[in-house]
Amino acid sequence: MGDNEPMATVLVVDDEPIVRDVVVRYLQRDGFQTLVAADGDTARELIERSQPHLVVLDVMLPGTDGLALCRWIRSRGDLPVIMLTARGEEADRIVGLELGADDYVTKPFSPRELAVRVQTVLRRAAPPSSTARRIELDGLTIDPRTREVERDGGMLRLTAKEFDLLFFLASNPRQVFSRDQLMGRVWGYEAAVDTGTVTVHMRRLRAKIERDPSNPRHLETVWGVGYRFVP
Repeated sequence: MGDNEPMATVLVVDDEPIVRDVVVRYLQRDGFQTLVAADGDTARELIERSQPHLVVLDVMLPGTDGLALCRWIRSRGDLPVIMLTARGEEADRIVGLELGADDYVTKPFSPRELAVRVQTVLRRAAPPSSTARRIELDGLTIDPRTREVERDGGMLRLTAKEFDLLFFLASNPRQVFSRDQLMGRVWGYEAAVDTGTVTVHMRRLRAKIERDPSNPRHLETVWGVGYRFVP
């Protein structure tokens, strides 16, 4: 998907009709096509049949719950997912992010904020300039043109935001970025209230690219400041 491509299709999965209607209205106003589902089984059918570009997914669903559906979506590829979680249900947010959700919004939420988050999650890294080139080091290859990452010759499956985060850090080696800065530069949120998304994405990235995730060689934590990529 390109930057705010007008006819991107968003699937809204929530068992509350009022929530679905409000979210759909805001998304359509921003030029998105929308699909709706009230339960996980219907959502799965729509994903297979209609191939939406992003899923807004409530954790609490009848039948197949949102976390199970997120796990299923991630097993199929990198379809972006924004989770909707109830206020105070931090465990659901963390589990959702660990399963591969790109972001989350806490209920009750501002429909305007959710629409903005849909746009920013759909916004892949900007098309590489003529100077953007592959990064190769220590058995790790990051290719911005194909958005592929290889580790010791094997292809790694990264979500869109995992790739964006890795490429941004690797393109600015040894420079330390705070979680707030990463939310602004990678997610597009200039005033992030909660930077836990960055923390979980970093943990997932380390599990995928580091030979020893508990003792990372490339994705370093600078305590009290943030993160940096060490080539």
